[in-house]
Amino acid sequence: MQLQQLAYFVAVAEARHFTQAAERMRVAQPSLSKQIKALETDMGAPLFFRARGNVTLTAAGEALLPLARRILADADTARQEVAEIAGLRRGRVRLGATPSLCAGLLADALARFHRSYPGIELMVEEGGSRDLVRALARGQLDLSLIIMPLQSDDPSLVTEEILRENLVVVSPSHERPKGAYLEIEALRGRQMVMFRRGYDLREATLAACRQAGFEPTFAVQGGEMDAVLRFVEAGLGVAVVPSMVLDGRPGLSGTPLAPPGLSRTIALAHRKDVEPTRAGRAFRETLLSFVVEAGHEGTLPQGVELIAE
Repeated sequence: MQLQQLAYFVAVAEARHFTQAAERMRVAQPSLSKQIKALETDMGAPLFFRARGNVTLTAAGEALLPLARRILADADTARQEVAEIAGLRRGRVRLGATPSLCAGLLADALARFHRSYPGIELMVEEGGSRDLVRALARGQLDLSLIIMPLQSDDPSLVTEEILRENLVVVSPSHERPKGAYLEIEALRGRQMVMFRRGYDLREATLAACRQAGFEPTFAVQGGEMDAVLRFVEAGLGVAVVPSMVLDGRPGLSGTPLAPPGLSRTIALAHRKDVEPTRAGRAFRETLLSFVVEAGHEGTLPQGVELIAE
């Protein structure tokens, strides 16, 4: 089994077409087909059902696909690490983060890192925490800021808790509820804007409503963070969001839920079986020093408190 064969296999699996996969890999289609055939011989089972204009994975192919993606990602990480050890003043950090962090303090941490390491390429993937955990497991990210606690079916990760952020009920500023707090019961029958599946905020909101004995009413669901905030601003309903995302949005107002309220813990994570590259370790040190300084200086966004020391 060769890495190139696995790369060809993944390309065909994703394109579901041999000719298109060959074009993507910049190789002649007969050469790609020959390598796939050799891989199938080596694996002892066909990997694709081949029909004119229709290529689908066999059961063996379905089993191999996630493993092949992970092997290729790990090989790429190894090349990055060797390049760094060889003394190249370049590298790459693939970082995952939730939308609230991308819109908040992460930008300043990235700017500090870029000033210190201008040759390091930063690749940021924005998504819900559960999606980011899956991307870590597949080797598509080096590090990720995720929401704790991990789910029972999450892969083995090393996690380091760094921040805690409060969740608030966001509404248009002119419709802000009276009082300093809002009871969760006040959301019963209220039109709500809900995140798409894969967002931990969706699960946190559903769990809080169900614990109070009711199912939330959705005006619209399926959005990302920016879309959810815009929908609320347009008057479609209210939503439960991290307080930090309201900075710079005068048209929105956040009301904390009555004590004990809702909060979530943010952790920095990486795979237990793969040590971060030197570039990844440098970013971790920069991020931690940034949030610790901000915590001690009182410059963290409103509703965010420091855990790491």
